[in-house]
Amino acid sequence: MKRLYPVILILIVFIIWKVRRSGTQNLQMVEISGTTMGTIGYSVKYFTENGVNYGKEIDSLLKVWNLSLSTYIPESEISRFNNGINCFEFESKFFFPVLEASRSVYENSYGAFDPTIGPLVNAWGFGPDKSIVPDSSRVDSLMRLVGFDKIHFDREKVCKELPNIKLDFSAIAKGYAVDVVADFIESKGIHNLLVEIGGELVCKGTKNDSMLWRTAIEDPAVEVYERNILAVAELKDRAVATSGNYRNYYVRDGRKYVHTINPVTGYPITHTLLSASVFADNCMLADAYATAFMVLGLDKTKTILDRVPGLDAYLIYSNEKGGVSTYMTEGIAQNIEELDVQD
Repeated sequence: MKRLYPVILILIVFIIWKVRRSGTQNLQMVEISGTTMGTIGYSVKYFTENGVNYGKEIDSLLKVWNLSLSTYIPESEISRFNNGINCFEFESKFFFPVLEASRSVYENSYGAFDPTIGPLVNAWGFGPDKSIVPDSSRVDSLMRLVGFDKIHFDREKVCKELPNIKLDFSAIAKGYAVDVVADFIESKGIHNLLVEIGGELVCKGTKNDSMLWRTAIEDPAVEVYERNILAVAELKDRAVATSGNYRNYYVRDGRKYVHTINPVTGYPITHTLLSASVFADNCMLADAYATAFMVLGLDKTKTILDRVPGLDAYLIYSNEKGGVSTYMTEGIAQNIEELDVQD
């Protein structure tokens, strides 16, 4: 009998695997797509036995989310807070969680992630107001309105120290919306899914028992009109968000200005980090840390990755030879396949 135990155990494991595989293979894949936050596209895929399409519910959910946190909607909660002079009492369930997550990343990133940076982003020509390059006095003046430590909140309301301080969650919004949609789908008893909004995504379960979800990481060193895949990541029960300066920039008087503004200095960043893909348990944190890492640069990013649990990253940066090099944390290395890395 002792000799039979290993055989019996292997047989049981095989039967369980076979049942699960058969069950997953019989599931139907539902695909949903649309736009949110103005013109940002979203894509949802999930496997379910009955093939129920939750497209209308997802669209309605995102509309409610936008009415809370979209700065492009005048009557949204965040717009009314921004246009007010002091405090705003929450009306939805969405405002407080993003404030709480923002404070965590703000503190862990030495202020590199800061949702109050909107006035500076706009002044440098990357917001609705396409301004000229500001002079130092203009930057110094706007810096008075920057600093997440000037925002105070609890579970009921949010307040600001100065009337002209404004919040803008564009550097965390897509990731947060991804989590909101994924949580809704999981509430329906669905455990194999992918939700992507504007390139930020979360993957739960698998496509089937033998295939993980896959996402591409672009080469940031090619021209703005080109597309080249540098690596592919396989994911299960993780989120990923990517931030970079290779698409959104302008050149004026021979100088390149990128859209990532350092909230500490008030000026666009000038280091070698080209792209940061961050992997986390939820997409809201992945999105926020990807932005923070683009502000901090390679070395300071590595320090945070060593210190903050649950984070992994794939970083692309310019090396001393003028080529492109990559760095990846141990926790994600086995899931990354590099296709074309040339130092």
